[in-house]
Parts: sequence; C-alpha cells; structure tokens
Amino acid sequence: MKAAIIGGGVIGGGWAARFLLNGWDVALFDPDPEAERKMAEVLANARRSLPALYDKALPREGRLTHAGTLAEAVAGADWVQESVPERLELKHKVLAEVAATAPSASIVGSSTSGFKPSELTAEGANCIVAHPFNPVYLLPLVELVGEAEMCARAAGLLRRIGMFPLTLRKEIDAHIADRFLEAVWREALWLVKDGIATTEEIDEAIRMGFGLRWAQMGLFETYRIAGGEAGMRHFLAQFGPALKWPWTKLMDVPDFTPELVDLIAGQSDAQSGHLGIRDLERRRDDNLVSLLRALKREGQGAGTVLADHEAALAPAAGPPVTSDLPVTVDRLVPQTWTDYNGHMNEVHYLEAGSQATDRFMELIGADAAYIAGGQSYFTIENHLRYLDELHAGDRLTVTTQMIEGRGRKLRLFHRMWRGEALAATMESMLLHVDLGTRRSSEPGPVVAEGLARYAAHLEMDLPEGAGRGIGQRG
Repeated sequence: MKAAIIGGGVIGGGWAARFLLNGWDVALFDPDPEAERKMAEVLANARRSLPALYDKALPREGRLTHAGTLAEAVAGADWVQESVPERLELKHKVLAEVAATAPSASIVGSSTSGFKPSELTAEGANCIVAHPFNPVYLLPLVELVGEAEMCARAAGLLRRIGMFPLTLRKEIDAHIADRFLEAVWREALWLVKDGIATTEEIDEAIRMGFGLRWAQMGLFETYRIAGGEAGMRHFLAQFGPALKWPWTKLMDVPDFTPELVDLIAGQSDAQSGHLGIRDLERRRDDNLVSLLRALKREGQGAGTVLADHEAALAPAAGPPVTSDLPVTVDRLVPQTWTDYNGHMNEVHYLEAGSQATDRFMELIGADAAYIAGGQSYFTIENHLRYLDELHAGDRLTVTTQMIEGRGRKLRLFHRMWRGEALAATMESMLLHVDLGTRRSSEPGPVVAEGLARYAAHLEMDLPEGAGRGIGQRG
C-alpha cells in the first residue's frame, strides 16, 4: 500500500510516520527546503514512541521517498492526504492537481481543521475531510466528513493502521472536536487578558483536573458520574440552570492587540521556553504512551483502539534461530524499558519472560476462557540469566521450549533474542491450580490436549543453562 502526503509540516509529517510505521510506503511532497530534515526528526520521535504502545511488533516499516513533484508523489497512491496550510485557495489549487494526477480509486483526504467538504469540493475536487490530531502517529482520532462511500473505505483503512475514525453525521464548521477546543480556547484567552490566570495556571487546571477524567471518560460520561446514583438526569436538574448564568464569554473573543499577544507569548516563554520543541514533543509522547498503555490495560477510551489494533497485528514470521520453537514475544524494546545505563532494565527482562509465558499458556489452551472457567497456572519460580545488552529500539524476540509438561507441573525455557544474538534466558516453573480451591490440580482436557501438541519439546536436548542456580557453571 502507498500513501502520498502533500505537505510535510507537523500534521503531514505525523501522517507520514503513522503510515510508514504500519508498513505503508510513503511519498512525501513538500517544496520546503527543510522538509527532509523536519520529516527525519518527526520520524525519529515516532519510531521512539509508537512501537512502545504495543506488546507485539508492528509491521516492517515502509519506504519513505521525498518526491520532487506532486504528480510524482501521488502516482500509484492508495491514499492521498493533503496537509497544506489552512488557506482555502491553496487547498483548491492542491486538490485540483491531485484530482488531475492521482489514480481515480485513491482515497483523497484533507487534514483541514475547519473547512467543510462542500467548501473543499466547490471547484470540482473529489475528497473528504480526514482531520487527525497531533501527534498523528500516537493519537487515534480521525474525524471523517464527506461522501459516504469514500468515508467508509477510509474508515476501514484507518482502522488497519491503529486509528479511530469518527464519521460525522452532518458537515459543520470545525467538525466536532475543534469546536470544543475553540470554546475552551476563547475562555482561556479572556482569563489571561483579564488577569485572572496565567497560561501556566490554566494549563495546570486542565492537566491536574478534568483533563485526566476526559482521557478515559469524555464529557458526558464524566458528568453522568457527577450526578451520583441518580445519574445524568440528576446532574442536568442540578447544574442545568447554571448554563443561563454569565459564567463564560463563549461568543466573545478578545481583540488580538499587540499587548495581548506579548502578554500571552511572554507567559508561555516563562512557562516552557527553556525547553526546545523536540524536547517538549518527546516529553509529550512519553506521557501519552504511558497514559494510552494504562487505558489499554483497563479497556478504556483510546486504549480499546490500541488493544483491537494489537490483536489484529500479524503474528511473528518465525524465530530467528530455532525454527521448531514457537515465537511467544516479538516486539521492539520501548524507551521506557531502559535505565540510566542505556540498556533494558532487569525488571523488563522478567516482564518479557512473563509475556512469553502468557502467550505459551494461550497456545496450549490456558487462555482467558479457561481461566474464567476456574483453572489456571501459577508461576512458582523463575531464573533469569543476562547474557547480552538490549537497547531501546532493538527488536526483541522470545522463543519458548516446554521442558516439563506432564501432570500438574509446567516448566518453560524462554530464549530472548536480539537478532541472532542470545540476550537472555528465563526458566519458569508453573503449577496448575484450581481457582476455586486454590490448590494444585490436574489440567483440564483442553490444556491436556494443548500440552500434547508440544510433547516433541520434551525429546529435545535440555537447553544450556536449564536447571541452574545462581553462580553454577554450565
């Protein structure tokens, strides 16, 4: 699959990174002489953060080319994303050239944050609004507006690259999300202008309070809880009258006088001017990764999109060395797994081994349904050997050998690979348990059959290092 990105700014570069890291080839066209440098910096941040969301490896990265012309970029493209500045006459010019040169079957999306499809297509272009949110390579939301058939096709492709397409029922200026942002922005400008709060104090009010709730519940679900046991109806009855009180100035905008611009810019510089833009982006991305992973674990908000995308990722093609052992982990080492020495922290070797154990349990039938039925395995002992360093961005592959698997005991030997280099081993002893009695028990028929499928592992040579204690040789 090929995507053509027209305009390589903050949004266009984010689109390019999202497609590339999900296996698409990308052609980028931007006449800016700094476009290649800027794209390289955006892509470096994306490579650092997007794979950290997942516990499985993303597809092999696509090929990036910098096209010399728009026509060269869109040739053979399945998706064309226009991400030029928000000037309607410029968008008309670019979209007309896209219409004249792109394949007729291409999906053509505009990253516009405000224009309606009817405005974009007024001069004959065939496109939809596909409005993402920065950083595009991490945040899943894309607002789709326009012709139904193209929106439907677009939604299907976007889900495959881990995004959440939200198709609007009707076109409207600024779509859905930016209308909320505009309302908050207007009020924030007045608070600064009137001397009620600084830019930093307004940001603190958001990130220390309702911003945390919105990330998992949005607006209406948050207010439903605020209504207590009586729910939304009670909340509306209690707080609805406040909407008539003169609390906000949503329909008024302060004049952008030089004095106001200086005031806001000065406060913003004092707040975070000591940090470079790339430093701020990396901080933002690391925090988003942690928050999104927490939401994935809890099955809330944007975390559900990540979980669905991860489940749909293709399984590993095979182990790097030993072809007759299953690959139980295949992922990149995230930045958050490294320590002050620059290599993977010891606790995350254990985490990787735990993930491998969980995957092997699934392979033999001890999956979520089996556990819900009242049976599982409990780990009773682990032994780790650290043989080589792993660094952020390294591809970590784990192969698993069952070295004991009859009766109540399950003994696994995980080999952790960096390419063809053996980085670590972890031996795990597990005991099958009846969750009702909390006592050891024989595996049920499903797992017994699953164990039998791997009986050939028991005939293999015992792995080097198996059965060792700390300090033992051999």
